[in-house]
Amino acid sequence: MLLSIGALLARILSNPMANVLQKKLSQDNSAILINLYSYLFLSLFCTYPALQNNWHYGLNYWGYVALAGILCTLGSICLIKALQCGEMSLLGPINSYKCIVGLVLGFVMLGEIPSVAGLLGVILIIFGSRFIFDTVAEGFTFKLFKRKDVLLRFCALIFSGCEAVVLKKIILMSSVMESFILWCFSGFVFTLVLLFLYRVKFRVFNKKDFGGCFGIALCLGVMQLSTNIVFEHLNVGLSLALFQLSSVVAVIFGYKVFHEANIWKKLLGSAIMILGSCFILIK
Repeated sequence: MLLSIGALLARILSNPMANVLQKKLSQDNSAILINLYSYLFLSLFCTYPALQNNWHYGLNYWGYVALAGILCTLGSICLIKALQCGEMSLLGPINSYKCIVGLVLGFVMLGEIPSVAGLLGVILIIFGSRFIFDTVAEGFTFKLFKRKDVLLRFCALIFSGCEAVVLKKIILMSSVMESFILWCFSGFVFTLVLLFLYRVKFRVFNKKDFGGCFGIALCLGVMQLSTNIVFEHLNVGLSLALFQLSSVVAVIFGYKVFHEANIWKKLLGSAIMILGSCFILIK
């Protein structure tokens, strides 16, 4: 129980900390290069335990690993690109919409009928997001969803939401540590593929940016390892709802580090959206 609580707190803090560094670096560097360096550090860290491990899994397992790697890479790139052109305190709380995406997918793909509490949760998330979106010129209108940063953030949450389900499957088929090691390597491999596909010119980062990528790798490593531990003990839906607490941290970081405005309105909206996420989980 204490391990789960500790892992949950680590996950809530490490995610927005990584976002701060990603936003800073993305002002002068390619999102793909930032991701490549970050996952390179993580892969180097995992090389020795990977060589010591006996990878005896079948083709089905490796298919899940490849799928998780693709979803992870696409989600990370979309998130960094969103942070590059948007406010952290605006984009962080959008992650609460992940619960709505899960609800919709469950209805469309599995025929799961949302409960009254679930529908109330959706209403609360939308209502809470109005406080946040009202702080930008477009307001809570369809124009908002044409903004590059908002659109990319929604793409990132869809990819990461799907990745969470696949990761849970991988953990159940192997272990927390094995899942973490493969997450690091697959993130690097598929980012390298994107580097070639988009013909991004590789360059060696300066000492400051190099250190920034190491910091991102450290935060991402803590985030993913703690995520895996939480997934091992809790179901995915509950875990994702609890992870929404990081949106409050993201708003505070946006205000403290990047001097973003309307903090109290954004905090109120974030709190309402978190409450909505919790309602969705009530069966």
